[in-house]
Amino acid sequence: MANTPQAKKRIRRNDKRAEINGARRSRIRGFVKKVETACTEGDKQAAQDALKVAQPEIAKGVAKGVIHKNTASRKMSRLSKRIAAL
Repeated sequence: MANTPQAKKRIRRNDKRAEINGARRSRIRGFVKKVETACTEGDKQAAQDALKVAQPEIAKGVAKGVIHKNTASRKMSRLSKRIAAL
């Protein structure tokens, strides 16, 4: 249990940040899911459009520290590869 005011504030801050980061991560997952769904349906144009929207969101996640740079790069690469295979 936190005893100092500093530790109590840190707990409050961590809880708040965890909620915000979770929402950001969920938002990124939603955009990635749209690309994957379009790929599954075989709609190349829709998949390309969805990827154009998803890429800035993934990049924003990196900038905000929600996901690692290499993870974002890997996701974008794999999505691009799937679209190219259509």
